[in-house]
Amino acid sequence: MENMNSHHNGHDKHAGHSPEMFREKFWLSLIMTLPVVFWSVHIQELFGYRAPEFFGSAWIPPVLGTIIFFYGGWVFIQGAWREIKDRLPGMMTLISLAITVAFLFSWIVQLQLIEAEALWWELATLVTIMLLGHWIEMRSIAQAQGALQELAKLLPDTATRINDQGEEEKVAVSELKKGDLVLVRPGESIPVDGVLQKGKSDLDESMITGESRPVKKVEGDEVVAGTINGEGSLRIEVTGTGDETKLSGIMRLVAEAQTSKSRAQNLADRAAQLLTGVAITAGVITLIAWQFAGMPIDFTIVRVVTVLVIACPHALGLAVPLVVAISTMLGATNGLLVRDRRGLEEARSLDTVIFDKTGTLTLGEFRVVDMSTTEGVSEDEALRIASGVESESEHPIARGIVKTAEDRKIEIPSPEGFRALTGKGVAATVEGVEYHMGGPALIKAEDAEVPPAFEKASEAAAERGQAAIYLLREGKVIALFAVADAIRQESREVVRDLHERGIKVAMLTGDAQAVADAVAEEIGIDTVYAEVLPEDKASKVKELQAGGKKVAMVGDGVNDAPALATADIGIAIGAGTDVAVEAGHIVLVRSDPRDIPRIVTLSRATYGKMVQNLWWAAGYNIVAIPLAAGVLIGLGIILTPAVGAILMSASTVIVAINAQLLRRVKL
Repeated sequence: MENMNSHHNGHDKHAGHSPEMFREKFWLSLIMTLPVVFWSVHIQELFGYRAPEFFGSAWIPPVLGTIIFFYGGWVFIQGAWREIKDRLPGMMTLISLAITVAFLFSWIVQLQLIEAEALWWELATLVTIMLLGHWIEMRSIAQAQGALQELAKLLPDTATRINDQGEEEKVAVSELKKGDLVLVRPGESIPVDGVLQKGKSDLDESMITGESRPVKKVEGDEVVAGTINGEGSLRIEVTGTGDETKLSGIMRLVAEAQTSKSRAQNLADRAAQLLTGVAITAGVITLIAWQFAGMPIDFTIVRVVTVLVIACPHALGLAVPLVVAISTMLGATNGLLVRDRRGLEEARSLDTVIFDKTGTLTLGEFRVVDMSTTEGVSEDEALRIASGVESESEHPIARGIVKTAEDRKIEIPSPEGFRALTGKGVAATVEGVEYHMGGPALIKAEDAEVPPAFEKASEAAAERGQAAIYLLREGKVIALFAVADAIRQESREVVRDLHERGIKVAMLTGDAQAVADAVAEEIGIDTVYAEVLPEDKASKVKELQAGGKKVAMVGDGVNDAPALATADIGIAIGAGTDVAVEAGHIVLVRSDPRDIPRIVTLSRATYGKMVQNLWWAAGYNIVAIPLAAGVLIGLGIILTPAVGAILMSASTVIVAINAQLLRRVKL
């Protein structure tokens, strides 16, 4: 977290600094700067007034200027010392050079060692304006961190623990351990990760997943620390506290992403170092050129100070890190966890997305995907009876039929006399009527007649790699269910959205070609890789990359990890395995593939802001440095150090505001 402030040249220029510190230094320095400017001889001549004279009035500029130098300017000198120690001279070095040159020169003049005009008002205004620029910068960074700090506030400090005697006791969350039972009342924050043992409620998980709708939780469901309980009273068994919670993991990933370097950041760092060298060189050339031209030493020193100030790579140091901080938090609040900044940066130029089929494009669970019924039997009625018959079976296909009925909010009747028909299916009595269920083996064993429409549906299911399950009553077929790994409803939408962005979609699966082709045809997949062994998934990614494709891999299992790591962008489904999540550049908290086009949108918007900021930050120096050196003095155009500081600070403010505009991007 604290490394978010390391935004200039890759190391920490603002260690121990805060917006409040710069604000206080700015206001006090401003109060002292006003009399320095008012009693300055140069300002009096410029505006044609005469400041009151009294004993010691001539010493107001040097005394207050010295206080401002040490009180307001010392923070820059300390920063410069760290830069020099790290052998990475940059913004702080230039500011320190400028104010130190102005300070020492002014005292030399004040002590009448040379005849020239002191630079007290230039020094005072320069320090004050630099403090203002840093205050604005630090406040922008603090705002970017704000959402992460808000996440930390979601965790309560105390919890209500139910002890072995069944009594309630208030304890610090840090005292809770795995296996403890905690009570969460309506409206309270969930203090731990755990499993709901008693009660039911709708939980607000928007701060974790970005999903605005409350999520229904019943006994046996997992709950996450930091989510908000609805109207129910809950008893939760602790499975994770403190750093072990999902919320802490999210905060850790976000903090790591905000400090991970992107290529744009490395470019900005190199540019800042180059600009520092250019500024110092320009300062030396300015000094030599004006002295050679016979100009007074005080004029020359003012030019040098102005060059050093105006060329500070201040905005350049802020251009990328602030965008990084904002885009990372914008992603996190929309269910996109960026683990590696380079992944997000590459996403803008994606042209192919590979999906692992099971658990990504499909639910990874069986469901009834199609059904046929005889006349007089509705689909819901057939499904109600079938789910009753299968309700006591543990077979995955049976569970899929029951789950489909639950998804449709169909009330499942209780069966009687449930029994397995070895090798054929199952039988049970529902509401006084006996039913048999099974596949083709059951039809053959019972010599049941299958109507032509059912035979056609069964053949179509077989071609798609789906299981055909018959429901028989009194030896007659009354319904046929096609059962398969169900396609996620959102899969069609994500493929369409990616196509609209000009991105091709491929699918990897270990399933048979017929099964893979059926899924691909239904949702519009461009390329299918079927019957792929787990160890060969990464080689398929390399195959596409060898053809010049920029590839993203989306997966959720352990066997997806090598492919996720091989791809240009690895996108892990948040509900998947820890191994897959660790291998991915970006994690989808909601496990919703529709978030993938949002990654592309965020990447393109982030890159656009980075490019804009780099031009604002560095481009103005092309004009500003020659102006500061005085090349247009013949036209009467000349910049003072204070004006130089204003221009430099203005570019910083523009960069900060432009970065904040990224928050308006709709994902």
